[in-house]
Amino acid sequence: MPPVVSSINPAQGPVSGGTTVVITGTGLTGATAVRFGAANAVSFTVTSATQITAVNPAGSAGQVVVTVTSPSGTSNATVTFTYTVASLPTVTGLLPSSGSTSGGTTVTVTGTNFSGATQVRFGPVNASSFSVVSPTQITAVSPPGAAGAVPVTVTTPAGTSAAAPTSYFFYVPAPVLTVVSPSAGPSFGGNAVTLTGQNLSNATAVRFGVLPAVFNSVSSTQTSAIAPAGVGVVTVTVTTPGGTSNSLAYAYVSAPTLSGVSPSSGPASSFTAVTLTGTGLTTATDVEAGGMPAGFTVLSDTQMTAAIPPGPAGAVPIQVTTVGGTSGTVTFNRVAAPEI
Repeated sequence: MPPVVSSINPAQGPVSGGTTVVITGTGLTGATAVRFGAANAVSFTVTSATQITAVNPAGSAGQVVVTVTSPSGTSNATVTFTYTVASLPTVTGLLPSSGSTSGGTTVTVTGTNFSGATQVRFGPVNASSFSVVSPTQITAVSPPGAAGAVPVTVTTPAGTSAAAPTSYFFYVPAPVLTVVSPSAGPSFGGNAVTLTGQNLSNATAVRFGVLPAVFNSVSSTQTSAIAPAGVGVVTVTVTTPGGTSNSLAYAYVSAPTLSGVSPSSGPASSFTAVTLTGTGLTTATDVEAGGMPAGFTVLSDTQMTAAIPPGPAGAVPIQVTTVGGTSGTVTFNRVAAPEI
């Protein structure tokens, strides 16, 4: 008995051919030919006496009968395959259009004719995963890739989309931080901090601990930020399309306090060495006596020495400025020399 073809799946495909078709029937063992109309299949494999897998050739729009030939004859000519004229998919946009070289970026691909998509590629590499949302939208997860631009293409039974300016995805290396300057600031924040490193262009976030900071991407090696208020030591990170950087430490410093000056008086005509006591003195950057700068040496967080310069007799307010801010004042009295 000649073979019998009872069904095929799928029963349609593009005129370009290349569709893998499963043929079901009986007596298929020993098949010597599979034809779509008058044209031989590109290839076929006899899976069992009841099933053959074949790749169809190109054809013209319309229906053709699918037949199987074996030494016992040719099958019935009642099961048809429909060649369809389908438009190629096109990619018109990517959101986002850049992501990390380590992959894992979820990208919304927009375009046309996405129905039945069988493949999404970033350059020569398959997407880690993808989902056809509609004929005009696909959600895909980028695979790892080298830094640079690659076209994103979509393949359907009609063929593969062409690369276009709107279809390029940019792989961006992860940012790296090397210096945070200054590395400490007042607990009330508001001070300017310069972040130095690599791959800092197009930063999307700067954080001090978990708090976001106002920032400006200056170049690929530098970003400026305004520190938010905070307490203690926190980590600073920069986030770009390439990912989030390593973290560097930033210390919040409380404003200093002054509680005493010893001695509390001295001659108005010459320098007087005094000892200032208080808290938070470690990061002192300036000492002023009556608005005049005074030389100083930090001994500990609670003690420092200073040289009060000569000046008019009377009360002189002394204050200390540190990374954390400026202290209140203590008073030193300049004493005029007695008249002779």
